[in-house]
Amino acid sequence: MQTDPHTHQALSVSELNREAKNLLERHFDWVWVEGEISQFTAASSGHWYFSLKDTGAQVRCAMFRRANGRAKLQPKTGDSVRIRARVTLYEGRGEFQLVCEHIEAAGVGALQVAFEQLKARLSEEGLFASEHKQSIPNDAEYVGIVTSATGAALQDVLTILERRSPHTQVYVFPVPVQGDGAAQRIADAINQADQLARDGKVRIDVLIVGRGGGSPEDLWAFNEEVVARALFAASVPTVSAVGHEIDFSIADLVADTRAATPSAAAELVSIDQNELLQQLDQLSSRLDRAVGRSITDISDQFSALQKRIRHPGYALTQHRKTLLQLSGALQRTTQRHITARKAKAEQLMTRLAAQHPQQQLMRHRGENLRLQHRLLLQIKQKLHSVKSQALYQHKLLQSLGPEQTLSRGYAIVTDAQGTVIRDANSRQPGDDVSIRLKKGKLIAEVTGHAQD
Repeated sequence: MQTDPHTHQALSVSELNREAKNLLERHFDWVWVEGEISQFTAASSGHWYFSLKDTGAQVRCAMFRRANGRAKLQPKTGDSVRIRARVTLYEGRGEFQLVCEHIEAAGVGALQVAFEQLKARLSEEGLFASEHKQSIPNDAEYVGIVTSATGAALQDVLTILERRSPHTQVYVFPVPVQGDGAAQRIADAINQADQLARDGKVRIDVLIVGRGGGSPEDLWAFNEEVVARALFAASVPTVSAVGHEIDFSIADLVADTRAATPSAAAELVSIDQNELLQQLDQLSSRLDRAVGRSITDISDQFSALQKRIRHPGYALTQHRKTLLQLSGALQRTTQRHITARKAKAEQLMTRLAAQHPQQQLMRHRGENLRLQHRLLLQIKQKLHSVKSQALYQHKLLQSLGPEQTLSRGYAIVTDAQGTVIRDANSRQPGDDVSIRLKKGKLIAEVTGHAQD
C-alpha cells in the first residue's frame, strides 16, 4: 500500500536542518574527541576552522575567536590534538560539525607544548638575551612585590626582609596568581609598579614577581606571553621567583634574574644585618690593631730621633765644614764656567770676523765678475746660434718663394680681385686678368680657351 505524499506536510530544508541540529545538541553533552588536524585555516575574523580525522573518518570543527584566544598552543595541520567540543550542525550547509571550546596536544601535555612554543618564539625575538638583563642590587632599600596578598610567598618574603634588613621598605602589588585573568592582572601590576617608579612617585630599587609552589596549571599564569612582555618592558630590575627550585617558567627566562623561591629572592636583594654587624666588629678590631701598631711605630721613631739629637756646637762645626767644601766647589765651578765662556766668546769672534760685511762684499764682487763673464760668453754664443739659424731660414725661404719660380719663366695669373687663377675654365672670354712676371705685370683679356 502506497502512502499518498499529499497527505503529509513536507519540511523545508531549513526546518529539517534545524530539527537535526536540535536533536544532536539535546542528545550530546560536551564531548572530548582526539584526532589529527587537517585543512587548518586561521580566518581573518580570528576564528579557526579545521577537520579532525583518524584512519576511518573525519569531522569538521570550528573554534571561534573567543575560545581560541584562551588556547595555550597554536595548532597546525598534522598536529595530534584532543579537543573539548559541542556537537552541532551548521544549518546553512547541513554540515555536521564540532564547536571547539578547548584544545590541547594529544600524547604530550598541552601545557608543555604551549610552553615550548612560546619559549621558542620569545627567544627568537630576543626577550631572553643577556644584553637586556639589568644588575640586581643586593642591598635594596625599596622593594616592590607582585604576588598574592594572602599567599605564603608574601609572608616568607616579608619575614626574611624583616629579619635580614629591617630598614628595607616594601610595596606590595596584590594580584591573583592563578586562574582565568591572573596573567593579565600580574602584567598590569608589573606595568603599574614600573610606571610609578619611572614617574618618581614611588622609589623601587627592585621588583620581585612570583608565588609559592603548585601544579603546572597553578603556575601557568607566569608562562603567559603578557607577563613575559611586561617583565621585558620594565625599567626597574626584576626578579622572578615562581614556585620551588624544580619549577621553571617563561618569567624566569625574561626577568633580569631568577630566584629558586620567593624566600631566595628576598635573600638575593637584601644583606643580612647580622652579617653587617659581624663585618663591622671585624673592621673595628682591625682598626684598633692598626691604630695600636701605628702608635707603637711612632713611639719607636721618636726614640730613634731622640738618640740622633746632638749638641748644637757639633752640628755648627759640621755645617761650617760643609760650607767651606761647598764654597771651594763653587769657586772651581765658577772658574771652569768662566774659562768655557771665554773660549766660546773667542770662537764666536772668529766666526763674526769671517762674517764681516767687507769680507762678504769682496766674495760677492768676485762672484759677480765670474757670473758677468759667463753671461757675456753665453750671450755671444746665443747670438751666433741665432744668426746662423736666421741665415739658414732666409735661404730656405728664398728657395721656396715665388721669385725663384718667376725667375725660371713662369708667371702668376690673378683676377681683378687678386685671386690666383689655377683653372682656365674658371674664366670666360672677355674677363680681365693680371699676369705677374719676374719683372713687371701684364694686363690681358681672355679671348678663349685652348686645348691641353
